[in-house]
Amino acid sequence: MPRVLIIGAGGVGNVVAHKCAQVPEVFEKITLASRTVAKCEAIAQRIEEKLGREIAVAAVDADDRAQTAALIRKTDPNLVLNVALPYQDLSIMDACLETGVDYLDTANYEPPHVAKFEYHWQWAYQERYRKAGLTALLGSGFDPGVTNVFCAYAAKHLFDEIHTVDIVDCNAGDHGHPFATNFNPEINIREVTQRGKYWEGQWREIDAMSVSRDFDFPGVGSKKMYLLYHEELESLVKHFAPKGLKRIRFWMTFGQEYLTHLRVLQNVGMTRIDPVEFQGRSIVPIQFLKALLPDPGSLGKGYHGKTSIGCLIEGTKGKKKVRKLIYNICDHAECYAETGAQAVSYTTGVPAMIGAKMLLEERWRGPGVFNMEQFDPDPFMADLNRYGLPWQIEDRDRGIE
Repeated sequence: MPRVLIIGAGGVGNVVAHKCAQVPEVFEKITLASRTVAKCEAIAQRIEEKLGREIAVAAVDADDRAQTAALIRKTDPNLVLNVALPYQDLSIMDACLETGVDYLDTANYEPPHVAKFEYHWQWAYQERYRKAGLTALLGSGFDPGVTNVFCAYAAKHLFDEIHTVDIVDCNAGDHGHPFATNFNPEINIREVTQRGKYWEGQWREIDAMSVSRDFDFPGVGSKKMYLLYHEELESLVKHFAPKGLKRIRFWMTFGQEYLTHLRVLQNVGMTRIDPVEFQGRSIVPIQFLKALLPDPGSLGKGYHGKTSIGCLIEGTKGKKKVRKLIYNICDHAECYAETGAQAVSYTTGVPAMIGAKMLLEERWRGPGVFNMEQFDPDPFMADLNRYGLPWQIEDRDRGIE
């Protein structure tokens, strides 16, 4: 009986639990755990009412390796799906090593006191996971995750050699709030306020939000997007630069109202990640801000509009120069009707379930630590179409330069 332990009961955890529950032939027993059991119980109740399936719930502090290991032993899963905070990746990886269980996450480790996205902390587990005969699958969300698989699919089927990749991410939805983030506010704000970075033969840094382009997103139209750094760039450079990659960048759209709020919050110090003294107590401003902002898991109701995310890839096929866009369009209202979540949570949660399915079905296996592009993309791409994230390919004569 395949058993999974899902750690994290936010918006993504809700989607992962729903999607796993929809595939009982693969996910026969599901346990959902979080520091706040009430969140797990609410998700479990919705799943029972909607799908007629019961899932178990449990309490866990994922910062505590020993406590996490004890829960793993108690629930005896074949796989741990980590959709908690990126700060907790290493403690959960340690607990999986201790208990001999495979591991999956959706975002790379980030140290709490430094806004820095790097895989080296998790790649350092390679030899330990290899010796233990365990698989750790990193970044099984959309970006990172699906975008990595899009690149692998393009390399296998569409190109002889890939020269440039531009990952383009647009959320054209409206949640009705003057300022809110679509996933954990602390992680989101740290991500978009750090210096931008891209790779063009070497890593190049730019000031945050200093480079922008207009781009015609399928299903959405022309939107202004900004060059950011995102973690999948690091692994894609590692695996594609030796095969001819010359440049890779990541772009994301932001509305003007969001940018105005963000600029004001930065100017008054509310996005700081270092502790400050307030009334005799030490607080971290961004953590206080997180407590004031809407819970991303609560944004689904009334959210309308679409996301449009993909990879604009240029290279050669035969002797011909080729440029193609591989993308998915996702509707916020449709995601809410199915899972009670908005599309940003949905587009992360569905690939987490599919990545878990790949491991449990042994389509993707191997001892060690892996990124998504290292496995055969075909079964994953087929399941994207099957489980709610259909993709398309478009020839693009013009695009980002």
